[in-house]
Amino acid sequence: MTDVWSDRADAYRQSPVHAAGEDLDLVVQWCEPGPGVTVLDVATGGGHVARRLREAGATVVTADPAPGMQADTTATAEHLPFADGSFDVVACRLAAHHFADVIAAVKEMARVAKQRVVICDNTFVSESSEEADRVRDPSHVRNYSQPEWHSFFELAGLEVSDERYLERPLEIEPWLARVDCVAEDAARVRELLGDRVVHGVMPLPTLVIKGVKR
Repeated sequence: MTDVWSDRADAYRQSPVHAAGEDLDLVVQWCEPGPGVTVLDVATGGGHVARRLREAGATVVTADPAPGMQADTTATAEHLPFADGSFDVVACRLAAHHFADVIAAVKEMARVAKQRVVICDNTFVSESSEEADRVRDPSHVRNYSQPEWHSFFELAGLEVSDERYLERPLEIEPWLARVDCVAEDAARVRELLGDRVVHGVMPLPTLVIKGVKR
């Protein structure tokens, strides 16, 4: 998977839906960045969270399993090479649906955080939509529901202190092109998504959730 994501690095750095949005604004806000605040950005991808946090004065360390993402540390979310409580805040945006073991990843994020964890990800819609995601991108594991996220946080020793449910407009054609999903696979994705797509755009349900350490 890491080699695939290295090849995709430029596409994700340039992706408008990753570079901006209400969800990004909220992640940054809930990290409470400023001088003296340390943040770990897990699965940094195109680096958009890290960029915004640094602009706000925070000291940010980035981690990603794909070398091509050019993170400060090459590591999976399930095995973060940092001591307990190394960062004031740990953030992760639009990546958890790729994690092999999401519970282990949330536990790791909680372990290395002193205060809080802020996670943003797409949420579960239906099994047909999950299949569409896997056909488009075999590295997709699963989107999770809001109650599932609550259970993950509880298992990691985090108390949910705030959350926001959003719908982000996703343009289907650039979404397919970003991972080179073409021909029969692209047709199958459109078929599976069905009437979720209107005039080439699909509303993408997204959860931003903040947990504080107990």
